[in-house]
Amino acid sequence: MTPLRILVIGSGGREHALAWRLARDSEVSEVLVAPGNDGMGRSFRRLPVDATDGKALVAAAEAERVSLAVVGPDAALEAGVADQFEAARIPVYGPTRNAARLEWSKWFAKEIMTHNGVPTARATHFDDMSDARQALPSFGPPWVIKADGLAAGKGVLVSSERAEVEAFLAACLEEGRYGESGRRVLMEEFLEGDEVSLTAVCDGRSYLLLSPARDYKRAEDGDTGPNTGGMGAFAPSVDAAVAEQAGRRIVQPLLTAMTRRESPFRGTMYVGLILTTRGPKVLEINARFGDPESQVVLPLVAGSFARLLRSAAMGELDPGAVRPAEGAAVAVALVAEGYPDRVRSGGVIAELDRAAERHSVTVFHAGTRWEGDEWRVSAGRAAHIMATASTREAARDQVYTMIADLGGEGWRCRHDIAAPGSVAAATRRSGEGGD
Repeated sequence: MTPLRILVIGSGGREHALAWRLARDSEVSEVLVAPGNDGMGRSFRRLPVDATDGKALVAAAEAERVSLAVVGPDAALEAGVADQFEAARIPVYGPTRNAARLEWSKWFAKEIMTHNGVPTARATHFDDMSDARQALPSFGPPWVIKADGLAAGKGVLVSSERAEVEAFLAACLEEGRYGESGRRVLMEEFLEGDEVSLTAVCDGRSYLLLSPARDYKRAEDGDTGPNTGGMGAFAPSVDAAVAEQAGRRIVQPLLTAMTRRESPFRGTMYVGLILTTRGPKVLEINARFGDPESQVVLPLVAGSFARLLRSAAMGELDPGAVRPAEGAAVAVALVAEGYPDRVRSGGVIAELDRAAERHSVTVFHAGTRWEGDEWRVSAGRAAHIMATASTREAARDQVYTMIADLGGEGWRCRHDIAAPGSVAAATRRSGEGGD
């Protein structure tokens, strides 16, 4: 294969994990990131282009002779960045805007699933506060309320308190907390069971499943506190047979449905599942790699990840390009104090680089800034600490041993990611996958 020059679009922990994994493939000559972040800049050349500016990204890719663009963030997909790369005839891994509607309109995804027999929670939608309030008795308690559009992983409420639910509905429908994304809300039935994050690499017709994962969305230990974009994850989370069954019942019918609508889905289909007593059901569909799931799924991909993504982008999936790696991976998010509701930036994560080297862990940066000679917290989720080992327990111990060596102030983490008790207690119902 001709050496590949790859452009990873985005600036979060997911994009850092993508760039890190792609750079490990021998056929990749260089990985560029746009716009990236300070942590990514330690290993990859950054292009100062906004992730949603399709025209500027295409121009940069042409100037750099990029052979594959990989679109990371949901906002970039909603902005039609993949469409603009396709128009310029530059191979791009990521669905078009119409195909990515499976993520940026939850009601659209719900209709597609319902019409094609994909198992999912019963739901209806509202754009009027009075109508939504009247429907509450038929859906709970507890209630599950979702903003219809993108909301950075935070546009979901799961609550048994009616007053809290009505306040959230008012914030969406009357106060515009999530802008146009929240002007319509979904009300869903509450489901219980273990949650699984399924990642499928798709070429429009067929797919390949990567390692199933489990993420932790609640802000505090014991799965308490508000929903976040994700506080950590581990993989693998379930037996491969469970994931394969879900792929046949969920991913393949959705691919077929989107092709029939003349919007073939080429990219990552992330399926948030809940394993109910009546089988797996879909909680959500995302049109890109999960965050923080990518940080534990990608380290478990052996073979040529670059060849896999390029083949999917070209509409000719090569499932033999990769194979599952042995072992397990665990990642824990370091977040700003007050995350997610009252983020206080400016904290310092001391000894981050030295501790990572000492304990042989990988740091995927997201909301960090290198200032002077220290890492400062610049956004809600600052970084993810990831380790792989022969068992989940060993990987978890490695991560938390490293975190115990960190200093500074203005950051925190959950202390029960991948712990046996937290996994056993995963009979809950959360909202969106992380991002």
